[in-house]
Amino acid sequence: MKIHQLSGEEALASLHSGADGLSREEAARRLAEYGPNQVEEVRRKSLALAFLSEFSHFFALILWVAAGLAFVAESRDPGQGMATLGHAILGVILINGLFSFWQQYRAERALEALTRLLPHSVKALRAGKVGLIPAAGLVPGDVILLQEGDSISADCRLLEAWALRVNNATVTGESLPKARDAQPSGEEDLLRARNVLLAGTSVVSGEGRAVVFATGAHTEFGRIAHLTQTPRASESPLQREIVRLSRIVALLASGLGGVFFLIGRELGLSFWENFIFAIGIIVANVPEGLLPTVTLSLAMATQRMARRNALIRHLPAVETLGSATVICTDKTGTLTRNLMDARVLYLGGEMLTPAQARTRPQLIRAQRRLFEDALLCHNLKETVVAGKTQWLGDPMEIALERMARLCLGEPIAYPKINEVPFDTDRKRLSTVHQTPEGVMLYCKGALETVLPLCSQVQLGGGPEPMSEAARSRFLAAQEEMAGRGLRVLAFAWRSLADAHDGAALERDLVLCGLVGLEDPPRPEVPEAIEQCRQAGVKVIMVTGDHPHTAVAIGREIGLIRSESPRVILGERLHRMSETQLRLALDAPEIVFARVAADQKMRIVTALKKKKHVVAVTGDGVNDAPALKQADIGIAMGLTGTDVAKEAADMILLDDNFATIVAAIEEGRAVYDNIRKFLTYVLTSNIPEILPYLAFVLLKIPLPLTIIQILAVDLGTDMLPALGLGAEKPAPDTMRRPPRARGERLIDMRLLGRAYLFLGMIEAAAAFAAYFFVLERGGWQWGDRLAAHDPLYLQATTACLGAIILSQVINVFLCRSPRLGVFASRPFDNRLILWGIALELALLLAIAYTPWGNAVFGTAPPVPAVWLFILPFIGLMLFLEEGRKRVVRRRASGEQTEMASARPSRDAPYP
Repeated sequence: MKIHQLSGEEALASLHSGADGLSREEAARRLAEYGPNQVEEVRRKSLALAFLSEFSHFFALILWVAAGLAFVAESRDPGQGMATLGHAILGVILINGLFSFWQQYRAERALEALTRLLPHSVKALRAGKVGLIPAAGLVPGDVILLQEGDSISADCRLLEAWALRVNNATVTGESLPKARDAQPSGEEDLLRARNVLLAGTSVVSGEGRAVVFATGAHTEFGRIAHLTQTPRASESPLQREIVRLSRIVALLASGLGGVFFLIGRELGLSFWENFIFAIGIIVANVPEGLLPTVTLSLAMATQRMARRNALIRHLPAVETLGSATVICTDKTGTLTRNLMDARVLYLGGEMLTPAQARTRPQLIRAQRRLFEDALLCHNLKETVVAGKTQWLGDPMEIALERMARLCLGEPIAYPKINEVPFDTDRKRLSTVHQTPEGVMLYCKGALETVLPLCSQVQLGGGPEPMSEAARSRFLAAQEEMAGRGLRVLAFAWRSLADAHDGAALERDLVLCGLVGLEDPPRPEVPEAIEQCRQAGVKVIMVTGDHPHTAVAIGREIGLIRSESPRVILGERLHRMSETQLRLALDAPEIVFARVAADQKMRIVTALKKKKHVVAVTGDGVNDAPALKQADIGIAMGLTGTDVAKEAADMILLDDNFATIVAAIEEGRAVYDNIRKFLTYVLTSNIPEILPYLAFVLLKIPLPLTIIQILAVDLGTDMLPALGLGAEKPAPDTMRRPPRARGERLIDMRLLGRAYLFLGMIEAAAAFAAYFFVLERGGWQWGDRLAAHDPLYLQATTACLGAIILSQVINVFLCRSPRLGVFASRPFDNRLILWGIALELALLLAIAYTPWGNAVFGTAPPVPAVWLFILPFIGLMLFLEEGRKRVVRRRASGEQTEMASARPSRDAPYP
């Protein structure tokens, strides 16, 4: 027989223990045999390996190769700036790697700072003496003592229990406290046995004595924790796109370098001249500033999310969340406040809210017994937290006490002199108090158990005999409340002559009313649900609660709008095949109720097979496998267990569903922003590449040197690009459907706009400025200019200046692919404005200071050069604004066609 099926004495004997617990010697021996009572820490990548991995991913390898080629070129042809290039690229690799590592390290430290679930010490009985021992020192056979508020640190079998109730939510997912007793159980499943206490759960009320039968990794807590130790194998969408982009860049750069190496050979250039030229082509194609810009953009997004109470553990998770198409969310604490509240009273034969009752003092005086009952009939204990007195115990009893106190408007403290405790068979609690009117019994519980004990009823005035009509009215009121998803309690009372007549206490009661309680929705959730609907993100409630409660809350928050949503109970889900489940998930409105946490992982797996990007919430140990399986695992920061937080990608510091929606908005903004600064950064590649091609093909002096390319890529472009990466979400961000799973970060539209349109305009401006200076200086086609010729230095400065000034206007053009410059609030991003100021300051320093001239090979151009460049900047603005106008008109026409073809009634979800 299993331990929960044995009697208390048999359970102790099976563990070779006794009523006085283990001896200290035997406890020490068992500790050496079974090990400490702690869950083995998740195997993490060592700090050294985590640090090295930031320098060995594919894009970093491309930069390593570029740096190596630069040093090789410098060794063959010194003085061309290749060593400076190599050192600059190494600096990029180092800074980016250090920053990425620091961001992840800081997130992990923030995670460790969150409160641990398991208690540090426990009250145990050893050799007949009670003492506090470290929780890690518990062994099988230890006898422990538990009371209200204690956390349970090992799997135990109860030996004695006094009105004991436990909160199993963290392990089993059950939202309501469960009564526990010491009687042998006939259940086969140990988790459902009423005499078993599980590690990681807590005592809500009562006291108990129990014997430990499993510790550490052998507990249910430890078993589930072990499932989360396997690392997630799949990459995030952003990681896949960065790898793809790296391959495109590597292929493009090496391909162009190879092609023009061959062209150079045909034109008669020497091997090393060709080699230097090919390296220049490769370097010009590699956006050295891209990786740090992506990393910094993600980091800034994590900081914005942290201010909105979302802690991101892994940087790529920011963007993945923006790709989410489905959110599987818990109800309790996420959609609701995790704070029970009395919502409806059935009092004096009518339904009303507590607020309405407070406006009717005459009714409260007439029905005073109900409020006295709610105020006194409980097992709450007062405790002081941070200098404030608070109640500790069952959340429902706390809610009833709060409601009664507000309605009565005065404190009542009648001493308790007897009690008939609550248990799951009786489903009621009775307490006896000495009041100014004599000894009084107050009873509360489920109507089906209280009603048979009542011989009288109190409706309008004083007690009157219970009639069939009154009985029917109470049953109908209960049905109405239950249909609204409320937890209904009945209240009754009677005056006593003998406070200790045990068998006769609960008889001839006066039924005085009903109270409907619920965990109310968070006030911000309905708006968040509507945002999800507009954003094309499907929300699925997955809860362990009763389906009536789940549907009622769903309707209240706007998740359910239809008359008949699809509701699937855990028992039905257990019998469904994989195909049936995947078909059921097509329902526009679906709720899973009475679902165990292990079934949540099955739902997540089915959604992923349907090609959804799934975000899932969880707080319990048993939620951890589903959090690990999801594309984005979201753990609760306030109520979540350490195991759930360890398995998650994001932690909600306020346990609020609205925070998830805000994080999705930030994630979508990150994707949009990366595309913005990719357009911005790649645009300058064209005016950097074409000078090398012109140098070889047209036999002109090189218009732009490698060190000047670096001045753009790692200098003037960096802060404006970061400004684009820090853009706030656009107003329509959450009114667009999620991007298609196959949509690319870099696609032909982006490349065409950057390379073939904006880049070509910048290149035209750069060449025009270059030749403008040469022509003013008397240069003739075919003339060779020395590297230090003042005319050549002025001409390259003009070319560089044209690129930088074009990028100044380009940063505004890249803020939106469709909206015009002034429609996209051009001056509300301070980082961009500071970036432009720094860009212009660097340009002036490069062009007009001695150190800038020496480092970058420049010379001060005449003012006429800048006036010559300005029309090209205006032309760039005019042409791009025209292109955007065409795009907007085309999009407007497509929307009109879609609207005319759309059915008259939209489905709730796309």
